[in-house]
Amino acid sequence: MRKEKEKVKIIPLGGVNEIGKNLTVIEYKEDIIVIDCGLKFPDEDMFGIDIVIPDVTYLIKNKERVKGIFLTHGHEDHIGALPYVLKQINVPVYGTKLTLGIVETKLKEHGLLSTTELIRVNPKDIIKFQNVSVEFIKTNHSIADSVAIAIHTPLGVVLHTGDFKIDYTPIDGDMADLARFAELGKKGVLVMLADSTNVERPGYTMSERTVGETFENIFSKASGRIIVATFASNIHRIQQILTAASKYGRKVSVSGRSMENIVAVATELGYLDVEKDVLINIDSIGKYPENQIVILTTGSQGEPMSALARMASSEHKKVNIMEGDMVIISATPIPGNEKLVSKVINQLFKKGAEVIYEALADVHVSGHACQEELKLMHALVKPKFFIPVHGEYRHLKQHAELAMKLGMSSNHTVIVDNGDVVEISRDMIRKNGNVVSGQVFVDGLGVGDVGNIVLRDRKHLSQDGILTVVVTIEKESGSVIAGPDIISRGFVYVRESEDLMEQAREIVKNCLKDCEVKHITDWATMKSSIKEALRVFLYEKTKRKPMILPIIMEI
Repeated sequence: MRKEKEKVKIIPLGGVNEIGKNLTVIEYKEDIIVIDCGLKFPDEDMFGIDIVIPDVTYLIKNKERVKGIFLTHGHEDHIGALPYVLKQINVPVYGTKLTLGIVETKLKEHGLLSTTELIRVNPKDIIKFQNVSVEFIKTNHSIADSVAIAIHTPLGVVLHTGDFKIDYTPIDGDMADLARFAELGKKGVLVMLADSTNVERPGYTMSERTVGETFENIFSKASGRIIVATFASNIHRIQQILTAASKYGRKVSVSGRSMENIVAVATELGYLDVEKDVLINIDSIGKYPENQIVILTTGSQGEPMSALARMASSEHKKVNIMEGDMVIISATPIPGNEKLVSKVINQLFKKGAEVIYEALADVHVSGHACQEELKLMHALVKPKFFIPVHGEYRHLKQHAELAMKLGMSSNHTVIVDNGDVVEISRDMIRKNGNVVSGQVFVDGLGVGDVGNIVLRDRKHLSQDGILTVVVTIEKESGSVIAGPDIISRGFVYVRESEDLMEQAREIVKNCLKDCEVKHITDWATMKSSIKEALRVFLYEKTKRKPMILPIIMEI
């Protein structure tokens, strides 16, 4: 009877109801296994924020029980928060060769490499702990060395697919280990957590090889320089660009810090097969004819500071877009980035370049499984319970419905939110409470020091500007010695609104006189009466609500 009461707990701290910030906690008895530790990029309304990472308060409270962080692959939304989280809980990090190669570069930048234990694993490896063991299973994705993770517990297997697609002709020749998924399915999988990103797309995701064929076709016809922008982490894509360049006698130069880092790591670890003398320094591109040059760059998402965006706006120190250049954008815009990408494409066309992007040619395929591949995974694994992960709410909902179409009963699947505690026994799955979760903002060197109040102020400032009122009063009598002076930023141009400013000054003077008559010397009360009087007046005159900042000095 006692065993029936045993439970596996699953707590997502990121990666559900959102794209990115993936971090899932799996608990059995005293063992806590953490899968992935990702970041996400800020939304438009997160003014000045660089990145967003998960709130790991729960892990900090339970750090003695955390056996390690287990990585499925090397994308930012799965490893990007590691440097910040490892500063708070120093635990071993497990990953495949390429994944750890990318992690090492990150940890070096943050000065954490010497203090972090990195443990390299291979697909099929099993790491044993006191109550559970963790197995790595080969999958395919848009980055090499991706794995799914199976956690073996006495109650059954908890399987996390990681990000995956089923590619029957992968570039590196290593297909996903479908046989192992089927084996686990035969033995019995208690619960599966699966990637929901492409659940809305019917059919299958195209093989990465189709992109290689498109590149060869484009390279064979191009007469000028070719500039290819893609995700730095997509090593198979980079390999195909290098292969096509070499076939047509072109040299390849790399631009963009993340691209340079990844190409260096992947070449060193043997994931990129680069023919001798194909790679050249960006400073050397002028020494070769234009029809012998390929520039491999970052910026496929139109990021304003990326190499491609700087080329498009003539701000790049080494590369100027010229008439006759061919620019290939080998990526799909991440939701929210469409305007940025569109702006870059327009600028490139204006400079006389020919631009090829996904709408015009098969220069990109997704790394995520479409409906038919998801069905295949469900059919092989045959999980008793199912939790869709890695997607916004609509993706999770549709993936749960897909599972039900395949025969799973509705009370065997759960749609979760970050922080939910899901308890699973042999015959039941249910939500039971939640833990602290959410997002921590990283702004410059500050981690978590910008919260919702600061963001609200930044939003206010960006929309309505600020009005600063400076006044000096005599300490004994409370009478005004100097001012009030009014400084406006982002509200109105003072010279053109002198009347408005003069009226505003009079209102402040009247407020201060009123305070003097009533013998109010408390600064907080004086400031709030100035703010209120100005707020009413300015809204009446301009229908705007600037931030009002009174500064009172005493002499």
